[in-house]
Amino acid sequence: MLQKNRPDPFPVETPSLVALRGVDKVYSNGVVALKGLDLAVREGELLSLLGPSGCGKSTVLRLIAGLGDLSSGTIEWSNRRGDIGFVFQDPTLMPWATVFGNIYLPLRVRGVPKREAAARIERAMEQVGLAGFGGAYPRELSGGMRMRVSIARSLVAEPKILLMDEPFAALDEITRFKLNDDLLALWASQRWTVVFVTHSVFESVYLSTRILVMSARPGRVAAEVPIAVPAPRDPSFRTSHAYAEHCRIVSAKLAQAMQA
Repeated sequence: MLQKNRPDPFPVETPSLVALRGVDKVYSNGVVALKGLDLAVREGELLSLLGPSGCGKSTVLRLIAGLGDLSSGTIEWSNRRGDIGFVFQDPTLMPWATVFGNIYLPLRVRGVPKREAAARIERAMEQVGLAGFGGAYPRELSGGMRMRVSIARSLVAEPKILLMDEPFAALDEITRFKLNDDLLALWASQRWTVVFVTHSVFESVYLSTRILVMSARPGRVAAEVPIAVPAPRDPSFRTSHAYAEHCRIVSAKLAQAMQA
């Protein structure tokens, strides 16, 4: 079990941690992924990017992470950039390494001795509900547990911002709902900044403090929808009137963005 949500309200408008200003991204094959994108990520929020396939959501994450170059525009960080955690749709685990070894990877790359890293790795495993699984191999784990390892691997470096690219898309609905709940609980206890990419209106409403709806390619922000529902959120929120109303609003914004 992950840590329980604290009864804190979701953050209201706070200073931006990172902002993309007038960003264009054109790939070498001529595809224009982003055009004139303006987007700010506020410190401590759980922000979802929602939009159709090919609208540039994953490109935005990669640009924030420094995994690609801008064609034009700027990316501005407040204070210092800090560490970035990245969770991909595929857990991308090393099959020959244990859970402990996979989570140790980013610290090993930095030259942190295993003995010194052990406490941080154990803490990361506990945070994502994997206590006691350090000696297991990926082939011995379910899809949901492999995704937990991927999240722990990102958390062990204590990132300032966590980028998540459709991490639960390939999982069954029951596992996805459980990991949504666990992510909210972990975010509420840690309060780092999260940018979450999804195709799901329902997932975005359940998780987010704010949703940015992106237009079809070339991607830009077509609408912003705050989800002003305080923490803690639990499964009862999924059957509430507030949830249904927010889903209706976001679905309408998404339909408008796809028609524009």
